Amino acid sequence: MFWSEEELTMVRASSIYQEIIDQKAHLEKEFLALKPVLDRWHQNIGDIKLEDFMYACALSLSAIYRRYRHLSADNYISSMENFKGHIFDFLNHDGISEAVLLSDDIKETSEVIADRDYAVGEQVLIRYGKFPNATLMLDFGFTHPYNIHDQVQIWMDLPKHDPLYSSKLGILAKHWFPSSPEANDLNSSGCSFLIREVKSPKAKGKGIPQALRAYTRILSITSHEELEALVIEAAENDGRLARLPLRNTESEIHAHSILLSQFTHLIQERDAAVKVLESMSSLDAISRVAIRKKMAIDLLNGEIRVLRSACAWLTNYCANLSACNGGENIRRINTAL
Repeated sequence: MFWSEEELTMVRASSIYQEIIDQKAHLEKEFLALKPVLDRWHQNIGDIKLEDFMYACALSLSAIYRRYRHLSADNYISSMENFKGHIFDFLNHDGISEAVLLSDDIKETSEVIADRDYAVGEQVLIRYGKFPNATLMLDFGFTHPYNIHDQVQIWMDLPKHDPLYSSKLGILAKHWFPSSPEANDLNSSGCSFLIREVKSPKAKGKGIPQALRAYTRILSITSHEELEALVIEAAENDGRLARLPLRNTESEIHAHSILLSQFTHLIQERDAAVKVLESMSSLDAISRVAIRKKMAIDLLNGEIRVLRSACAWLTNYCANLSACNGGENIRRINTAL
């Protein structure tokens, strides 16, 4: 949140850019609401500026979030009220650590149960959570060069020039039920999704939300009859819209080609941004700008890796469908890729 506007352009290709803008706007709103109270205590506490307020929020919230991330909302608020900093707040993060941090507010004690043996003088690490670089960057101020928990948030929208725009919009409003946090924020004709790394092109595609594939099938539909068939099919099964492959193989391939094209575009955007960052010269490797540039590169490279894994799976999926369909669609798939 302390990056300058120029520094923030380094992560413009990622969805974190808008999150940072929103976070800063929220804190500024909170500060303006508190300013009259702070001004009354000016003689006691001095002149509190927006940056001071932001720094205090970043310092306290990161420590509280790190220690109390497992609590319910009510307990979380209670813990913030009773929060007292201590030595465990200095423990650093390791994304693959299985060490457990336990806190007892009543007894005012905390302990770390280590996941392995530590040598004398070796740093003890804990895992703040299974966080992608975007979260580590936004809430804690650091990244990892290779983060196994990286993910990409994407936004899919129904094109207004679609001849079936009104019909699709009505069906989405009536039958769209995101089944997990991977598909949320349905707003008008659009929806956001979280993509995680797909471990193998030949596996079941875990990492690409089923809700995203369903949404893309709806985007690809070209007739009212096909739309009604999806609604009937959903009613006959578990009620979820377009979660099963389209009966027409060519349509199913087309739907996934749309997704593949979108992912390819996102990769190109991030890849271009990384190339620009890598071409930037820095006289001091440990300067603020150099450190933030490295964080931006870690973030974007992680998202590129996730998107490429998804593309590999989609390519394999479409190729298998083509093979099963007698090879009639091979030329079309190759063109789409």
